[in-house]
Amino acid sequence: MDVPLPHLDRPFDYLVPDTLDADARPGVRVKVRFAGQLVDGWLLERVAESAHPKLAYLEKVVSPVPVLAPEVAELARAVADRYAGSLADVLRLAVPPRHARVEKDVTATDPADAGATPPTAADPTPVDPRGWRDYPAGPAFLRALTAGRAPRAVWSALPGEDWADRYADAVAATVAGGRGAVVVVADARDLDRLDAALTAVLGPGRHACLSAAAGPARRYRAFLAARRGDVPVVIGTRAAMFAPVERLGLVAVWDDGDDLHAEPRAPYPHARDVLLTRAQLAGVAALVGGYARTAEAQLLVETGWAREVVADRATVRARMPAIAPTGDDPHLARDPGAASARLPSLAWTTARDALRADLPVLVQVPRRGYLPSVACADCRAPARCPHCAGPLGLPSAEGAPACRWCGRVAAAYACPDCGGRRLRASVTGARRTAEELGRAFPGVPVRTSGREEVLATVPAGAGLVIATPGAEPVAEGGYGAVLLLDSWALLTRADLRAGEEALRRWLAAAALARPGSAGGRVVVVADGALAPVQALLRWDSAWFATRELAERRELGFPPAVRMASVTGVADAVADLLAGAALPDGAEVLGPVPADEGRERMLVRVPRARAAALAGALHAAAGQRSARKAADPVRLQIDPLSLF
Repeated sequence: MDVPLPHLDRPFDYLVPDTLDADARPGVRVKVRFAGQLVDGWLLERVAESAHPKLAYLEKVVSPVPVLAPEVAELARAVADRYAGSLADVLRLAVPPRHARVEKDVTATDPADAGATPPTAADPTPVDPRGWRDYPAGPAFLRALTAGRAPRAVWSALPGEDWADRYADAVAATVAGGRGAVVVVADARDLDRLDAALTAVLGPGRHACLSAAAGPARRYRAFLAARRGDVPVVIGTRAAMFAPVERLGLVAVWDDGDDLHAEPRAPYPHARDVLLTRAQLAGVAALVGGYARTAEAQLLVETGWAREVVADRATVRARMPAIAPTGDDPHLARDPGAASARLPSLAWTTARDALRADLPVLVQVPRRGYLPSVACADCRAPARCPHCAGPLGLPSAEGAPACRWCGRVAAAYACPDCGGRRLRASVTGARRTAEELGRAFPGVPVRTSGREEVLATVPAGAGLVIATPGAEPVAEGGYGAVLLLDSWALLTRADLRAGEEALRRWLAAAALARPGSAGGRVVVVADGALAPVQALLRWDSAWFATRELAERRELGFPPAVRMASVTGVADAVADLLAGAALPDGAEVLGPVPADEGRERMLVRVPRARAAALAGALHAAAGQRSARKAADPVRLQIDPLSLF
């Protein structure tokens, strides 16, 4: 039943009346009477007998279309168990809301066609490995997909690699072998690139795009096309991770370190883990790719669950741009202010030389806006809102300071410490950076790409592109220079994944530069001795992931261990943990303050006891919901943020 109460997370038996016998098939949406109310539910299975002597009747079949495939139902149960959640919560993520008009249009010809098996492919046709030849194991990976085997790969993409074309090759090889594929990307821009690449390789109408941003009607139409077997391939954002595909042969995720892959709704599954669980249950191939490698992907390699697909060092050196930091000794000797300057002389001359060569320049700035954080110009105390104590920022050069929390304007701001009224920048945003560089390089076109407007591409020729991480457009022919500014904003975050995330964002931007032999240069404003910077300089994310995983093993952090976060008011958290039969070896950490007056406790166990931990927490949550405990508790397994 579609009831998000942990103690009701189990199947219930109902009688099927003769009038609904034909339509009541496994996978359809139904309505049943429960506790005096009419509630939604899913018909999971038809059986001849029940162990319960007295049963109520099924009230209604909402639609005769079996939208819940048996394989997806099995996966949803496994995901719910993995994340200490309820099946009903997972099914809300797996199956989009019904759109009656679209359903009527799609099934008008023959409703029984829903879930039909697509035609079997002819003899497998080998796929030209093309760009996969740059990776020694790449052609063998494609041959295994075409032959119907289940290879599992962790792919580290080369600089300048068109990852969408490589994924299209892998999907085409899978389809040539008579099987289907599911590919998940982080955002709409990546989805558009992959959509174009697959259309070029497979032809139009051979794949469906699943994305919550597409709107209810388009999303449900694409979902039904996949469920009916009209298309062998489904691509999309995390909404596609449960997509029903007949004869599934490959699941793939691009850039698994992007936080957009983490579902913000209960039970908070991660697209990478859902797809890997799916690969394990169905015995199909898996592909985890990116310019950077996460510690989770490295764990797959080190445990032997997957093999790495990487290029040799000679190929990497030939394809990568020339990368230099600004904080090493030679540059400090020439420019003593480089250690504190936002745009040291090396970065400035690199941009100037690229513009003189009529090449575009990309500038990555971690913060959007104009001046998102300001401080007193006299005593340097952070400027705070007098009403809510939120941080003040400047929206524009002419604008008055305003609170970023409550939105109130503080035009007459006076520092409570020294009485000063002048403000200075603490953090510089993308729009202010564009303004400053526009003055430094007069006559050069300046474009910004960020939250307000994300550019997909920019033309060749001299120009400045100021972008926030993840919004960097592709330049025709590649960028002549890439400047990575304000590295401290990424590296000094109080986050377990700060170094990993900084490297991921840097590599994604640096990958858009031309090779060093063609004049491509990258400047990172950071100390070259730092581990993430070293990995960038050598373009060796595997080395950094190995180091990161080893450190997490030593410190006892995910993915080396399984960790659960329990958040709520203090009494509710204590109540849940007191009723949880935690497995042997469980370590309870905390409490620490959380938002809105709540607190947070962490529970850490070895990976071998992960299932026991999730089961214990789910059972304890069920006990609280059964006795109608007032205060809710949020359960998360391996959350992205632990601090």
